[in-house]
Amino acid sequence: MTRRSLIQLAATAPALAVAAPPAAGKKARLRSAICAYSYRDALAKKTLSYPDLVRIAVDNQIDGLDLTVYWFPSTEDSFLLPLKALAYRNGVEIYSISVRSDMCRPTPEQRDKELADVHKWVDVAAKLGAGHIRVFGGIVPKGETEDHAAEWVVEVLKKASQYAGSKGVILGLENHGGITAKADRIVQIVKAVDSPWVGVNLDTGNFERDAYQQIATIMPYTVNVQFKTEIRVENGRNEPSDWDRLTRMLADSGYRGYMALEYEAKSDPITAMPPLLKKLNDLAKKYSA
Repeated sequence: MTRRSLIQLAATAPALAVAAPPAAGKKARLRSAICAYSYRDALAKKTLSYPDLVRIAVDNQIDGLDLTVYWFPSTEDSFLLPLKALAYRNGVEIYSISVRSDMCRPTPEQRDKELADVHKWVDVAAKLGAGHIRVFGGIVPKGETEDHAAEWVVEVLKKASQYAGSKGVILGLENHGGITAKADRIVQIVKAVDSPWVGVNLDTGNFERDAYQQIATIMPYTVNVQFKTEIRVENGRNEPSDWDRLTRMLADSGYRGYMALEYEAKSDPITAMPPLLKKLNDLAKKYSA
């Protein structure tokens, strides 16, 4: 083995230890979080700002923020750095950002564009101090096979993981319909990418049916979790989500990380979310080591 190979191996080993999903049998360490998407209407109308989310987290004793970037007024330092400082001074971690992406692109040029966009958001995440980005696999183009589209997703994620890893940022592929509609396909993609910087962003409300079973399948690869108030069961019907059951599943898997409330119901999140956030906090404490 050459001296250069030894140096490369030494640089990679800590990353593997830090970024790899925890194994079952380890004690869980759970933290509560708010997904900015919960306040989408107010953020879009500018009646609520991203600094306001820091205040909401403090008021509800929440540990972290997952900042959906759709309504960022800018990606310049003039916006990002004061927000980072505000969160730090209030003991709130901006641990994740959530972005749009579609990696099921049939041409190399389109995939390169997706890759460049992910790189841009990796830089934003790094400036905010966020160690995770939620990404989407995308929709299988008409006339293409799912197997072929999955190869494109693997290609983009493999390349993206190299840059993300160089910045210390983990990419979480969300179960978000399309190519990621089923747990088995998600696991196949993540295994094929084979990077410590790529895992699964588990959205508990996004599977179309058999949700608890599918969640169990992707649980070992999960690097971030979004809790919803409803879940789809065996026959595809919506039911109230059993948060205690989900948190217990996370704990049994040895998950260490955030559980972010992503509120999508019709009621005003300003009044509807505080009791849900308290419940989330209580569960995080109940099942943590």
